[in-house]
Amino acid sequence: MTTAPQNLAPREVLAESDQKRLALGYLQDAWAEAVHDGIEADYLTQTALFLALAELIATYGEGPAARYAENLGARIRNGEFQVKLSRQ
Repeated sequence: MTTAPQNLAPREVLAESDQKRLALGYLQDAWAEAVHDGIEADYLTQTALFLALAELIATYGEGPAARYAENLGARIRNGEFQVKLSRQ
């Protein structure tokens, strides 16, 4: 049995905007796959928010994560989270 050779070359460091764009693509693909497998979008939404907040807390601590969450209402009303989601 043969396996594909691994690319051990160092990866190029991507700009922040490129990383965010790629991250969104990965999450949209995972979302579409989960919906295809029968997971309801509402459950995905709640779980994604939970996981995102848990990661913010793990990375920055409860205080900064809470301050971030406090600003979400205004950001939602300002339309900052309007993206075209691929729904299948």
